[in-house]
Amino acid sequence: MESLNQTLFLWLNAPEHPSALALRLAVFLAERLIWAAPLVTGIGWLRGSEGTRKAMLVATASGLLGLLINQAIGLAWMHPRPFMIGLGHTLLPHAADSSFPSDHLTLWWAVAFSLSLQRGHRSTGVVLALLGLPIAWARIYLGVHFPFDMLGAGAVAVLCAWLTLRGARWYMEPSYQLATGIHRRLFGGLIALGWVRK
Repeated sequence: MESLNQTLFLWLNAPEHPSALALRLAVFLAERLIWAAPLVTGIGWLRGSEGTRKAMLVATASGLLGLLINQAIGLAWMHPRPFMIGLGHTLLPHAADSSFPSDHLTLWWAVAFSLSLQRGHRSTGVVLALLGLPIAWARIYLGVHFPFDMLGAGAVAVLCAWLTLRGARWYMEPSYQLATGIHRRLFGGLIALGWVRK
């Protein structure tokens, strides 16, 4: 399996001298696009109804659970990144920590899959899930992940989306009350102006 993982990596990894356009695109996808996930959940919270806000809380819980599970996996099993074993070309600086699963893609897909499982937010979830594919490509292309790291991220994300949706009855009301209280304190002025929902 590791041989296949490395072969796929070398097939997708950047050449030694990639085009400037491919490099800029890959860096944007690998490092910048991730900020769209909190942006989507933040806008959903600020402008949405109670149902939308609760959906954003479930999606946030899914993403956080995914990162927690990834930390546990990394502590239990250290899988080196390609540059740690001298494989391929590395075009993005990264800490020499465990590569499996990809934290970036786990967070992205955990939010995306969570939204895709919730009525009224499926189309947003599907679009985000599809955008995860170029993120996965970019992080392999730039040499910081193996293809199997992305498969692991997908598996963790699916599990987290399912668990946080199924278990929402245990944490939703206290979480929603806490988040609403913080929201009203932070955005009281904007709420009064009608720019943000109460």
